[in-house]
Amino acid sequence: MEDFIAKIMSTLEANGFPGKKVSLPTEKMYEAADNRGLSFNKVLETMKNDFQIAHDIGSEKIVFSKIDAPSEANPFEGMDQNEMFQKAQEMMSKMDPSELQKIQEMVMGMSEEEKEELFKKGKDMGIL
Repeated sequence: MEDFIAKIMSTLEANGFPGKKVSLPTEKMYEAADNRGLSFNKVLETMKNDFQIAHDIGSEKIVFSKIDAPSEANPFEGMDQNEMFQKAQEMMSKMDPSELQKIQEMVMGMSEEEKEELFKKGKDMGIL
């Protein structure tokens, strides 16, 4: 399932995701999942839960969009740079290996511009 989701994510990103909503053909997506022995509904559920990607299924197309996390969910709000770094280390130490791998895969799947922006933000925060 992970390879199939990675392929969908790559297609979405190639079409401007997450900055904009992207649609893919409904029937083709279900067939592609079925050809791999997967339930496309489970794939959509995993994408929603693990990657915060919403979907709206229509008869012709499925529209994917990024789920915006509410600002109050920011665990770093109100912290200085050192506190943020310590909190991030604490959070990562509590993650299981599969969660850390998902983060690594997400970063590896970023464009060069997105990686540069991420590292710039890290430097601005004093983490890198």
